[in-house]
Amino acid sequence: MRHNFLLLAVALIAVSCSNDNDWDATGTFEATEVVVSAKGSGEIKSFNIEEGQEVEANTQLGYLDMTQLELQKSQLDANKLNLDASRAGLDATNAQLDAQKKQMGSSKEQIGANQTSTIDHRLDLEKQVASIRQQIANLQKEKARFTNMVKDNAAAPKQVDDINYQILVLEKQLAATQDQIGSSNQSLASQSRGFDAQKRGVDAQIEGVDAQKRGVDAQKRGIDAQKRGIDTQKAIVDNQMTNAIITSPVKGTILTKYAQRGEFATTGKPLFKVADMSTVYLRAYFTSDQLADIKLGQQVKVIADFGGGKTRDYTGKVTWISSESEFTPKTIQTKDSRANLVYAVKIAVRNDGYLKLGLAGNVKLK
Repeated sequence: MRHNFLLLAVALIAVSCSNDNDWDATGTFEATEVVVSAKGSGEIKSFNIEEGQEVEANTQLGYLDMTQLELQKSQLDANKLNLDASRAGLDATNAQLDAQKKQMGSSKEQIGANQTSTIDHRLDLEKQVASIRQQIANLQKEKARFTNMVKDNAAAPKQVDDINYQILVLEKQLAATQDQIGSSNQSLASQSRGFDAQKRGVDAQIEGVDAQKRGVDAQKRGIDAQKRGIDTQKAIVDNQMTNAIITSPVKGTILTKYAQRGEFATTGKPLFKVADMSTVYLRAYFTSDQLADIKLGQQVKVIADFGGGKTRDYTGKVTWISSESEFTPKTIQTKDSRANLVYAVKIAVRNDGYLKLGLAGNVKLK
């Protein structure tokens, strides 16, 4: 009877040990935690979050004092307006210079037209001289013909005298026209020199206007460079103002709040810790002889241990297997109590709201 009792006790202990070790690995639940730090410096004007609060990604949770940044931006806007006004004035000056240059070009064309008109007048006089000379030559021929006719009593001597008179008149007219041409040539030479001097003067004025335009263009380029510099400064200020707004880079739960409204934040100062709790990870530890049964993407059974015998079962997926072994953590039990070295494995589990960070869990491969 005593022997039967001992066998029953051993069997119960074996069953108990079997139930206690009805898993392949143990670990604790964790999440990907993000510590959000201040991107700028200044007093925290608003910071309305609480630990445990759910937040959306990239939504405003607070902001730093931006008074100085707003003043800088206003000053830059005013400077840019002044530069725009200066550039508009230069554009107006350029338009005036273009009008002056156009007017000077018209004056030069008029001078050229006057010079051409004078040359045309000289050509008319030369045509008249050629015409008179031709008339005299024609009369000389007539005179010779009538002289012969007078000798033959075929014409009256008076006809020869009339021709001589006509020749005399034409010769005087030729002499007067030649004198006029000589006088005109002198006047033309003087006028031509005057016209050339006027044109050189206009060309000098045009060159002066071109020099002024080059100066105006240089000023405009300088203003454009200043405006680009202001735009760069505004972009920097805008970036600083964006950095003054406190946001969470991920959707998740506020785990820890490190700062409060009214405190002075400096760049890099931690403000809060956030984690996406929709999916948590059980970091479990396996011995080397178990690795043959584990692969990435594999689905496994995860048992969350809430204590007091309360558990919940989940389906998990292996997302990471360590490539290096480590000494068994003191808080971890292994299937093989003799194992000194283990491999960490992360198993993703969809959180139904019950799973908390640091909660213990077990893994069953099959």
